[in-house]
Amino acid sequence: MYLYRFHCTATLILGIFASSSWATDLELNLRFQTETSEGSGRYHRLHRTENWQPSETAIIVCDVWDLHHCLNAVRRLEEFAPRLNKLLAEARKQGVTIIHSPSDCMDAYAEHAARKRAIDTPAASTQPKDIAAWCSRIPKEERAAYPIDQSGGGDDDDPKEHAKWATKLKSLGRNPGTPWKRQSDLITIDSNSDYISDRGNEVWNILQHCEIKNVILTGVHTNMCVLGRPFGLRQIARNGKNVVLVRDMTDTMYNPQRWPYVSHYTGTDLIISHIEKFICPTITSDQILGGKPFEFKNDRRPHLAIVMAEKGYHTNKTLPGFAAKYLGKYFRVSYVFANDNDRNSLPGLDVLDEADIVLLSVRRRVLPKHKMEIVRQFVSAGKPVVGIRTSSHAFSLNNQSPPKGFVDWPTFDREVFGCNYHGDYGNKVKSTVYVPGNTATKPILTGISKRSFAPGFSLYKLLPLAGRSDLLFSGKIDAQANEPVAWTFRRADGGRSFYTSLGHAADFENPTFVRLLLNGIHWAAGISIRNKFAMASTRKGYENHWSVMPIPSSWAAGSAGVLKDYDGVAWYRCVVRVPADWMGKNGLTLTMPENSKSCRAWFNGNRLSDANGKFLIDSNWVERNDANLIVVRVDGDGAFRKAPVLNSSVGKLELKGRWQFRIGDDPAWSNMPLPAKFGTSTDIVFEP
Repeated sequence: MYLYRFHCTATLILGIFASSSWATDLELNLRFQTETSEGSGRYHRLHRTENWQPSETAIIVCDVWDLHHCLNAVRRLEEFAPRLNKLLAEARKQGVTIIHSPSDCMDAYAEHAARKRAIDTPAASTQPKDIAAWCSRIPKEERAAYPIDQSGGGDDDDPKEHAKWATKLKSLGRNPGTPWKRQSDLITIDSNSDYISDRGNEVWNILQHCEIKNVILTGVHTNMCVLGRPFGLRQIARNGKNVVLVRDMTDTMYNPQRWPYVSHYTGTDLIISHIEKFICPTITSDQILGGKPFEFKNDRRPHLAIVMAEKGYHTNKTLPGFAAKYLGKYFRVSYVFANDNDRNSLPGLDVLDEADIVLLSVRRRVLPKHKMEIVRQFVSAGKPVVGIRTSSHAFSLNNQSPPKGFVDWPTFDREVFGCNYHGDYGNKVKSTVYVPGNTATKPILTGISKRSFAPGFSLYKLLPLAGRSDLLFSGKIDAQANEPVAWTFRRADGGRSFYTSLGHAADFENPTFVRLLLNGIHWAAGISIRNKFAMASTRKGYENHWSVMPIPSSWAAGSAGVLKDYDGVAWYRCVVRVPADWMGKNGLTLTMPENSKSCRAWFNGNRLSDANGKFLIDSNWVERNDANLIVVRVDGDGAFRKAPVLNSSVGKLELKGRWQFRIGDDPAWSNMPLPAKFGTSTDIVFEP
């Protein structure tokens, strides 16, 4: 113990020396998200700067294994691992403690000095409850909707290539399902200073003994191991350490063939956003290494920023919904919402500094000079601008002067969209939108119906259009002149703009408008317009993937009316965390309050026998102190008006709340390929 204490003290002294003589504290730019107002469901993405002393900081490298059952996961890890190794080397040089945590691989390091150092670390005087266990959720996540479906395991390999990879793993003497034996050789382990441990209590001992206040997590996979391991983000966050994720030094297990059907990289973005909202802030590797953040070579998505600051048309709801349905395959999407209490505040607007294209829905806002300069620089750089509805008068106060310290942009309509906004005809005046005959064959109108339709709200007065405009849609009112409704514009700075005066909530229910906006965004970004886009179908969603359904609830109420006429087979599933002390001689039972005759039930993939409405759970099937999967199949209108109850000799747990749900019938739905702790989502977890 004396030698160990000397090692830790020496490391501390070296860190202090490095900090004071030739290096500075780690100056980190933490990105986090905070709700615009309580219960809004909208979030500002913000930054704050913190200085962390290297001697009080540790980096945990999570599950950077030598091999993996998913070949694409191996490829992505091997792509970013060299930069991760440089990050660790630089942090180590500055005095940061490095802890390598390749789970299930400790046998390979039995004689390694870094492993012995972890084992020899004195036990902390106190250890948090369940520090050695997987953590499926922390309290802040209880009201969150988990953003992706990972229950299929997240493998995104081509099936034929995956089969060849499995064969190769067998030839190497590896189990194709769990082929990892050690950490990747691309990551250096310093035997003189680093630690190796995959155990939560050991990692906690290291953090406490070395007086670590700050923890940086990196590695794979963020949606599973980095979040849930005993040394992962949730455990570290809930036990009081300052913790961040290095968001460009990680990856997810997500298959784009699963909900929400976005690109693999968007799947990672969605998980990172979940972490920033409910777990902890994130940083990027350049904050320690310099240069630019790492980007995967196959991630070619343009970065689209959607800026929303108007009240009348509720685009702060319709645009995120539109983006979630249609943009995740082809774009990296960021959101900027107005301050709910200050109409001239747009927190997070500096995202335009890194965005490639902007979609605006703003009405008569003025900004502090430095914020307006961000918008002006974006435009003057020739970057694409897409606008809907009120964005034609986004930064104009209609002949009023802005408050002191704020600036407007009264010529925004003419300079950015090539139009001249001067009011509207009023909603009582009925209008019709149509495609002029000479524009019908233009590529930007690919896939768009040429039938006329009524707009969701009033027709704008926008004439005259500038000479570099190309009209796409017009609107007409009987006995009055036509008005332009949608067009493209080549700006004086060389940039592309697309604008449409449509954008009322009712317009987002019109497939013609949805396709027009999609095409306009693609045209502005310089992306080829596809012949077909998968247009969302609400009923199909319940057939194609698991959705959230509350219990108790009718199917009609739980689906907001979508399933009011459905009367077929449906499946429910949730996850329960079963305490070890619940396991008596008689095991567990699952009680169905009603419709038990139409129910079948499974526990961790095992079919349960029904004894008069009580489904018996064998104790051998239970993962104690861990996540367990419950699946229920109902035939006919089997909606639950009361919640099922999990019973033990010690207590009972009413499973009232959010379950996952889908309609149809497939025996494979009775289980999932991965253990529940890996494949489940935080929004369906129940625990005593």
